[in-house]
Amino acid sequence: MNKSTDEYYIGLDIGGTKCAIVIGDKNFNILQKIRFDTETERGYTAILDEFHYHIDKLFVDYPKENLRRIGISCGGPLDSKEGVIYSPPNLPGWDRVPIVEVFNKKYGVPVALQNDANACALAEWLMGAGKGTQNMIFLTFGTGMGSGLILNGQLYTGTNDLGGEVGHIRLANTGPVGFGKAGSFEGFCSGGGIAQLAKTVVTERLGRGESVEFCPNIEMAGELTAKDVAMAARIDDPVAKEIVRISAEYLGRGLAVLIDIINPQCIVIGSIYARNEMLFKPHVDRVLKEEAIPAAIEVCKIKPALLGESLGDFAALGVAIYENEF
Repeated sequence: MNKSTDEYYIGLDIGGTKCAIVIGDKNFNILQKIRFDTETERGYTAILDEFHYHIDKLFVDYPKENLRRIGISCGGPLDSKEGVIYSPPNLPGWDRVPIVEVFNKKYGVPVALQNDANACALAEWLMGAGKGTQNMIFLTFGTGMGSGLILNGQLYTGTNDLGGEVGHIRLANTGPVGFGKAGSFEGFCSGGGIAQLAKTVVTERLGRGESVEFCPNIEMAGELTAKDVAMAARIDDPVAKEIVRISAEYLGRGLAVLIDIINPQCIVIGSIYARNEMLFKPHVDRVLKEEAIPAAIEVCKIKPALLGESLGDFAALGVAIYENEF
């Protein structure tokens, strides 16, 4: 890239622990990345000032006049149309922050804001596992269960940025709590939900006098994580495999609902599923055959996210590129 003449985009990834600034071109070639600790206790003004500090330094190598657009990826709630962030749980004190206006006024270029699930959906659609599709669903399946929807070749955010909040769907009357609701999609299919499920299953087994090799005592049950369960399941621990089976079956049920309603070409699933597809896929496929419309399943592929640990970087950049190019 000729730094003196070529246009570029900036993506900002705002998280509760880490923040990142990503510079790239319209083909998603990442030219430079800068990361820094969020340190939320210092307040949003100081954090935005640090973004400005790093961006201003970048203009030495990347002329300001060649900056085409800024894209921002951040956890919700937020208003993408008004460009305002509303107190995300991981960003205390960020109450009605007009972040699009802040960056637009300072840098004089168009600025776009999306929640992180929608931003990840854009990245996987534009250059990842969903590339080439017109109707795609992205599921985070990480700390929580979020979703981004690509419908008829466009990102769909809903009337007030609540489109795709599939984690809130109740799949059972009782069960792990996610999204503030017991038995929800997020309850059964998220890192926190699987940890709750593991605690319940392991405690019941140990209470009946059965042995659980990867968690030999009840005191340890409350410390189990989704990673612990997956690692044990990979070496054929029967209790861990049972926990995975439960989560996978509810994943299949949730996917069936989405397939029947939206009729997508592709569902891309990130994080826990992407790292453990071999554990989940057999159960998911079985449930889909039982629950979903056969003709809809035939045209829908279930895929692990392709962009891996770089997804957050590409997501922020994708918000900038998508808003400009499509």
